[in-house]
Amino acid sequence: MGVLNDKVAIVTGAAKGIGKSTALLFAREGAKVTVSDIDEENGKKVVETIKSDGGEAIFVKADASKAEDHKNLVSKTVEAFGKLDVAVNNAGIGGPLSKTADYPIDGWDTVIKLNLSGVFYGTKYQIEEMLKHGSGSIVNIASILGQVGTANSPAYVAAKHGVVGFTKTAALEYAKEGIRVNSVGPGYIKTPLLEGLDDDTLEMLVGLHPIGRLGKPEEVAEIILWLASDKASFVTGNYYAVDGGYLSQ
Repeated sequence: MGVLNDKVAIVTGAAKGIGKSTALLFAREGAKVTVSDIDEENGKKVVETIKSDGGEAIFVKADASKAEDHKNLVSKTVEAFGKLDVAVNNAGIGGPLSKTADYPIDGWDTVIKLNLSGVFYGTKYQIEEMLKHGSGSIVNIASILGQVGTANSPAYVAAKHGVVGFTKTAALEYAKEGIRVNSVGPGYIKTPLLEGLDDDTLEMLVGLHPIGRLGKPEEVAEIILWLASDKASFVTGNYYAVDGGYLSQ
């Protein structure tokens, strides 16, 4: 018996990285999973993997920066599986790297729209559906940079701080309706967001973590699974770092 047996879950940004690992883990633990991403090719591959392992999944292409895509995503999930129990708002980008005075306006708008507004859009429509049966768990993926700053990423840092605060607010609003909302703050994880970095930069990032390495997507997926499951039934409005000790310094 998996900890998500008979549960229906949405995972955004599920074609690669943390989202992919989460979708695969959810399916192994018994959930029916809607895999969503703007990357249709790799998203469908995740669905194929789930089905080949005996699980149930569908793919719904969605741009997580668009409210209507989130609304459609929930609708397609309910159409396929009859309900919605769990949602993971994971889709996000790193955005440009530049000091605040030089930061491009279009870059700011793009990062905020996906990384912050996209989490709001998803949570809004997911809660609307969960209220129909009076229970649910939403996990919003923030970052270690939802707790501290870092130079040259003003939009990303602002968005991730916003995700943490928004999550607390939504949790307070719907706790009595049986809907839990929590956030997870990964450190630097070996995902496509780090692709293209040179060896010296990667070595520098490793050095930021007392544990002495980058994290793995599967390690983040494990705490997302716990928060999604009934094992975390008394947990809401909280932020959980998966960061190799980064925030303890």
